[in-house]
Amino acid sequence: MGQAVVVVTSLEDVTADLVIEELNDLGATVVRVDPADIGPDRMFGAALGPRGWTGSLTTPSRTVAFEEIGAVYYRRPSPWLMPRFEGADERTRAFAAAEAKHGLGGILTNIPGCRYVNHPAAVTRAEFKAAQLQTAVGIGLVVPPTLITNDAERARTFAAEHGPVVYKPFRGLPVSDDGQAGAIWAQRINPETLDESVALTAHLFQAEVPKTADVRITVVGQKVFAQRICAPDGALDWRRGDWDALEHRPLTVPPAVAEALVTYLDAFGLVFGCFDFALREDLPHDAPERFTFIECNPNGQWGWLPDSTDIAVAFARLLMEGPQP
Repeated sequence: MGQAVVVVTSLEDVTADLVIEELNDLGATVVRVDPADIGPDRMFGAALGPRGWTGSLTTPSRTVAFEEIGAVYYRRPSPWLMPRFEGADERTRAFAAAEAKHGLGGILTNIPGCRYVNHPAAVTRAEFKAAQLQTAVGIGLVVPPTLITNDAERARTFAAEHGPVVYKPFRGLPVSDDGQAGAIWAQRINPETLDESVALTAHLFQAEVPKTADVRITVVGQKVFAQRICAPDGALDWRRGDWDALEHRPLTVPPAVAEALVTYLDAFGLVFGCFDFALREDLPHDAPERFTFIECNPNGQWGWLPDSTDIAVAFARLLMEGPQP
């Protein structure tokens, strides 16, 4: 097994760029590929033998043998849309995209002994909020009282017991027909507005945390990086405003919390995650209870953080460790 590092992501990805720069500085053989671009400029062939898949993948810049790949940074590849089939009917396009995903995608996600950061199957499992919250409770992290329901009466009862209550979506909005992304931010609810429309889908309600700031904790392997985040307007959800106006400050994470986060990643088969916490200032600074778990993004953004260079170094060194032990 070699030490080539494959970075699976789209063409424009600033976060991946930071990691690739550090990998180049370490002298790694780096291959960047967006598998959705499969075609004349992205050719591959793999034959199955006693030790797994052998063959190679060719991009416009280089060729790498599958057996030389020691690590895969599975970042954010483009959807399997097969743009060159624009003249084909929708059924043909869907078939070709699915075949490419299960063919090339199946090879890239099943390289024997390869270190994945993170494996997409592990990411998919770890994206379910119900699993995240249950795991956080199980390892001793503080989690707000939470209700998942499509029953308006249950929601009203929960709000009466735990108000004020916040609503949060499980996922972001689908991309619109014109390609625009959207989001629904965490928001306080008025229990009186809960009506029969609640029954149409699942909803996540949580007791609002009396926070004074938010915390983004990025864990890469055993390395823990934390930033205290304050929105100038005191917004409930700091992501909804001007990110350039956010105030960042390094923060020391209590050892008990740091150890719990590594345990959390292990539980999902991950080696990296971006954790969001609500921070309380009415408790001692070294008290783990100051940190209330909100969620973990197993493929989160961190390139905008002040300590992004240090995080990129940690990523590169983890990938350079090569195959899983």
